[in-house]
Amino acid sequence: MYLKNSKIIVIKIGSSLLIDFNKKIRKKWLSEFATDIRNLTKKDKKIIIVSSGAIAMGCKKLNINKKNLKIDKSQAIASIGQIELMNLFSETFVKSNVNISQILLTLEDTEQRRRALNAKRTFDNLFRLGFVPIVNENDSIATSEIKYGDNDRLASRVAQISGADSLILLSDVGGLYTKNPKIFKNAKLLKEIKNIDKNIEKIATKSISEHGTGGMRTKIDAAKICQLSGCRMAIANGLLMRPIKKIIEKNNCTWFLPKISKLAARKKWIISSISPKGELTIDDGAKQALSNGKSLLAAGIKKVSGKFKKGDHIKVLDKQNSECARGLSSFSSEEIQKIMGHHSKEIEKLIGYVAKSEVIHKDDMVEV
Repeated sequence: MYLKNSKIIVIKIGSSLLIDFNKKIRKKWLSEFATDIRNLTKKDKKIIIVSSGAIAMGCKKLNINKKNLKIDKSQAIASIGQIELMNLFSETFVKSNVNISQILLTLEDTEQRRRALNAKRTFDNLFRLGFVPIVNENDSIATSEIKYGDNDRLASRVAQISGADSLILLSDVGGLYTKNPKIFKNAKLLKEIKNIDKNIEKIATKSISEHGTGGMRTKIDAAKICQLSGCRMAIANGLLMRPIKKIIEKNNCTWFLPKISKLAARKKWIISSISPKGELTIDDGAKQALSNGKSLLAAGIKKVSGKFKKGDHIKVLDKQNSECARGLSSFSSEEIQKIMGHHSKEIEKLIGYVAKSEVIHKDDMVEV
């Protein structure tokens, strides 16, 4: 139901979906999953896959047990398994005519504004090229992520920065139940959740999978991030063949619904957490344009203060030196010095490369 209306979809797959309890790779499952992805891309859906499995693949290659591994050894094994993991994806997805790329991220990359914006630009460019990005946690350096096992939260951050409409967490559980379905036969699946209250928190239980280190607790944390990002999130059974097809046809999963729109969430993110790096003073015409919901163009800029980089958070001041907006700059302070007061058509000639016409796009700006 929700997937049909989604333009950008992030799908997270856990280690237990790639490798079974006997340490055998589930090649048939991955092949069927690749078919699901191909069918989504044919419908002009933009797909990002967030995959666990580097450490599990490394353990398989070295024939060792993942349990009780120390952090430093986990990092070394992750670097070995990463190559095995991407080779597996490459060999499988090429058979379904799906072009894939790899992006290595840590939670720190997604939580620092400039890194997050760079990641978004990379996603957007890969979409234009017709590629499906496969995001892997950079386990070889991300010690806290290995220790706490949190690709669910990483997936929610990827959904947030990519502007995804839906995040699907495929796991070895079919959703959030009133009780643990592996113990209680009368457990009921919760189909939709609008508010994560104390009762929802209470019924979240840990996974018993050996290969994956996340549990229901991390999925609830991911849902909270999605709800405040304007993104729907589903927890679904990924052990089934053609899991995405099953979600579309039967909707047998748990959906967490967003509390605010994507645009509202993005603007809230823009204005929060980081102090502005610089200021732009604009003329009355530009101020009126901003009041009418327009982007800030170079022609209306009268002065640049401070030193900042592309993607930094900056203030916009009127001629009376009163703050009227904040936003993310599409140019560095040095570049704006060159283009301010000029028409957008002149930007390429002035700075030497093709760039956006907006100094601050309306979607990257909040009036104050």
